[in-house]
Amino acid sequence: MDESDLRFLRRCVELAAVALEKGDEPFGSVLVSADGTVLAEGHNEVASGDGTRHPEFELARWAAAHLAPGDRAAATVYTSGEHCPMCAAAHAWVGLGRIVYAASSRQLSAWLAELGVPPPPVETLPVNAVAPGVVVEGPADELAGEVRELHRRFHRG
Repeated sequence: MDESDLRFLRRCVELAAVALEKGDEPFGSVLVSADGTVLAEGHNEVASGDGTRHPEFELARWAAAHLAPGDRAAATVYTSGEHCPMCAAAHAWVGLGRIVYAASSRQLSAWLAELGVPPPPVETLPVNAVAPGVVVEGPADELAGEVRELHRRFHRG
């Protein structure tokens, strides 16, 4: 992970904060081409009642509709939190490249348990347990505290 990766991860944390400001769970993601161009970005929108409105899932769908297979494979998805199993599967099915995340699923699970938050309806797994061929990098220790605080604010108000 280099400074360029950290710059995109910082944007993901900013997008997670936007989600929180809108009353949603604090997750944000950015899709970046091989040449470093931001192609699309988003944040959680599950407060709408649709639990599938994760930014990683939305970016996978966007990539499938707008990018050729080679461009998808060369792209990187940056995200504030490691993909859930649904998003990891979508990522693999559309053939996206590398995933770089700020906070791991393990970290998030521990933080939420400390806050007394019930576990999610789907088992928390590392990306490679669902999508073994995807290159995954993270967590970014420099950003873990910020991500943790966003989740604390969401669950504690």
